[in-house]
Amino acid sequence: MEDVQQINGITLATTKQERKQFINFPYEHYSDEEKWVAPLKMEQKKLIDEENNPFYDEGNIALFLAEQDGEICGRIAAIQDRRYNKHHDNNTGFFGFFECIDDQSVANLLIKVASDWLCERGHTDILGPSNPSMMDEVGILVDGFEYYPSIMMPYHKPYYDRLLKNAGLTKEVDMYAFRAYHSKIDLHRMYRAEEIVRRRLPKFNIREVDLKNIEEEVEIIRHIFNKAWSDNWGFIPLKNEELLDLAKDLKLILDPKGAHIVEIDDEPVAFSIALPDLNQALRHMDGTLFPTGIFKLLWHRRNIDRLRTALMGVLPKYQGKGIDAMLHKEALINTREVGYRSSELSWVLETNTPMIQVAKKIGANIEKTYRMYAKTL
Repeated sequence: MEDVQQINGITLATTKQERKQFINFPYEHYSDEEKWVAPLKMEQKKLIDEENNPFYDEGNIALFLAEQDGEICGRIAAIQDRRYNKHHDNNTGFFGFFECIDDQSVANLLIKVASDWLCERGHTDILGPSNPSMMDEVGILVDGFEYYPSIMMPYHKPYYDRLLKNAGLTKEVDMYAFRAYHSKIDLHRMYRAEEIVRRRLPKFNIREVDLKNIEEEVEIIRHIFNKAWSDNWGFIPLKNEELLDLAKDLKLILDPKGAHIVEIDDEPVAFSIALPDLNQALRHMDGTLFPTGIFKLLWHRRNIDRLRTALMGVLPKYQGKGIDAMLHKEALINTREVGYRSSELSWVLETNTPMIQVAKKIGANIEKTYRMYAKTL
């Protein structure tokens, strides 16, 4: 596939100009969509940067563009994730970065070229989208188009589900984004639940993440996450380099009032990271920081009043004891006091009954649904 630059209107994007087209297509494709939030182009470039993104230490990517009448009309990436396959003992290939006009023939070609590329490399099935890994943006929005997406969550055209299904993919799993409004929190119930947890775990302590010692905190979070999620669908073991790379960016926006670590007998056993929803500022921009974007970002970030709980983990030994609910309670109450009005809990697998119950107990409701797709090659 690599030595053929164009097949039936599909181009393997290898040149600087082609990769630029790959990045730029969504900005044109969604120009008429009010709820789409333009991500920073510099961050999108990092996602496909095989030299500097730690994901590609154990992964590969091929970028494809679809062209119709001289215009780009779609894109897709075929992705190999050796770490995922090693952990799950399978041979899955991934697709990601899927964007397409409402034309089934174009969608069929995009899925076919990604499938063929993966099949040529010995993969037996395809799963996606992941952009590029399961720790980045994943899934296709299938419900909740009337809402703005939260930070690091995607937004799509409503017809994507139809295109992908008609291209031969089937639903693998749905993932929910819950919304909790701080004004509707049942404080009495939450404090009563906390009393129960503290009686069960008398040496329970919850503290804010220490940004001054971020490297040590990142290692704590990585250890807990890898232990807590090891048996879950879609899990990939995180490397310290990945979290440190992520921490460099998050440190600039992280509010410690929404990021906590639980200790029992001074041993870290759980954590939760809620991020200020930077998309509230980014939606006033065009995806670029210069020359004026940086000023728009600084101006509008003052008005951010939403959070997204993006990462959470509880060591298996302490699961089912109410610690996850206490982490939500601490973040919701503390951030409400400094002006945050709502929180998104995402993503939550439709099969994760305990987490769904926790979300509902704190008064959260499903706001958006995302879908992962798969097929045998």
